[in-house]
Amino acid sequence: MHRLINQVRPYAWGAEEAIPRLLGAEPDGSPQAELWMGAHPAAPSTLLTGGGERTFDAFIAESPKEVLGEETVARFGERLPFLLKVLAADSPLSLQAHPDESRARAGFAAEESEGIPVDAADRNYRDPFHKPELVLALEPFEALCGFRDPVAALGDLAGIRCELARRLRADLAAPDPHIALRTAMTRILTLDSRDLDQGLAEFVEEWTHRGGGTHHATVLDLVRRYPGDPGAVAALLLNRITLRPGEALFLPAGNVHAYLRGTAVEIMASSDNVLRAGLTAKHVDVPELLAVVDFSVLPIPYTRPVAVEGRSEYRPGVDEFSLTVLGPGAIGTTVPGGSPSIVLALDGGAELRAECGAQTKLERGESVFVPASSGAVRVQGSGHLVAATVGF
Repeated sequence: MHRLINQVRPYAWGAEEAIPRLLGAEPDGSPQAELWMGAHPAAPSTLLTGGGERTFDAFIAESPKEVLGEETVARFGERLPFLLKVLAADSPLSLQAHPDESRARAGFAAEESEGIPVDAADRNYRDPFHKPELVLALEPFEALCGFRDPVAALGDLAGIRCELARRLRADLAAPDPHIALRTAMTRILTLDSRDLDQGLAEFVEEWTHRGGGTHHATVLDLVRRYPGDPGAVAALLLNRITLRPGEALFLPAGNVHAYLRGTAVEIMASSDNVLRAGLTAKHVDVPELLAVVDFSVLPIPYTRPVAVEGRSEYRPGVDEFSLTVLGPGAIGTTVPGGSPSIVLALDGGAELRAECGAQTKLERGESVFVPASSGAVRVQGSGHLVAATVGF
């Protein structure tokens, strides 16, 4: 088992205190948005080994089958297929969706053939992988997620008389909810210059005084933070939810979403493919996002764990990852071996003893990588830990 030194991503929407508090560090007044644990090339962790410090990718390259396991290498190649994060949002993230596997491969190949640098600001596909993700709330966690019934959005628009609202009501009244949502979302995100300036301003003015329903305050907050951005109006079409601590969402390809605020553990396929439509200063590609979005009205994608011998396992049905939660409270269980794992202590502490004989103790904010060859790991203590591993 190897201790990890992990990188913090200082995105503008990040909270100032949550991640430093987890790590036992003093906040410095700057946003600390995401703590990354894994081998993603944008911010790979460093492993502490008997020979010193090694970057995660270099450690894997030395002995990929021993580190990752033969089954993982056969399925994903010589790379860690998941990325574990702690996400701390003090303001909304972008309105976004992720591509499926075929779209990611095709999009990456196309941009490679065009010679667009992988780190270019206007690049959509930075790798050929999809990016399903699961988010587990550590505190009340607010989000927009997936499309709600267009009838609900119609109700919120009642009494708004401006031209944009009238057009949206006509769109949302279509008998097929899929068509209604596609038409309304496309209208909002592709407003011409006149409507974007005058029409959006008229809508916001009326919404401020006459808007209602569950989304009234959310739209006003997004308008304040992102003036002139139609993504604030698009929020009307989405489910507005608050996860309680311990609740989780699984977001498959095509689910349009925006995290609003809160702290959570996030696990995903190791990819950086994000298609944005607004609520951000980053690159926006509305046509590409509209091409991947699923406009179906679906239940909010809550995912619940399965209790297994003193631990809770989230297995959303993707091969790249699963998430195991230990605690909070007394811990005494065994995490199965044979696959690479990352274990993070969110609170308290625990002793880890691997089948291979290695042992270590984790305290709050500390994390460790367990190679596939280490075997099962016995965990005992009192606290709150998460373990990320592959999903098959």
